[in-house]
Amino acid sequence: MQLPRNALNWFEIPVNDFDRAKAFYNHIFNVEMPENQMGPNRMGFFLYDSGNGGIGGAIVQGPDYIPSQRGALVYLNAGPDLQEVLDRVESAGGRIEIEKTLVAAGEELGYFAIIHDVAGNRLALHSMH
Repeated sequence: MQLPRNALNWFEIPVNDFDRAKAFYNHIFNVEMPENQMGPNRMGFFLYDSGNGGIGGAIVQGPDYIPSQRGALVYLNAGPDLQEVLDRVESAGGRIEIEKTLVAAGEELGYFAIIHDVAGNRLALHSMH
């Protein structure tokens, strides 16, 4: 079997209050998420380079989407330095659980932080610096 290039193809982060969650992610990433209604689900899309094989995801409000701190831990790309994104988490209404931390000493794996978004989801941020 040939190994896939990526272990992740898409992700969806459940939210209850779509406008509040979208404002949170717009604020911390300093972007404007495009949105769309797909059936009963309202979706806000994280920006990514789909033309070059990038992997994307969305926040989703819908009948089967329930925010949780106990599900899979999604690592969001925080760009060149996650501290810039992390510095905006609390002002956007989120909470920081683990501050910027080196993944592994002596390895080129970058840094991570764990946050809680305004919907109550537990998420990670990652960057190389």
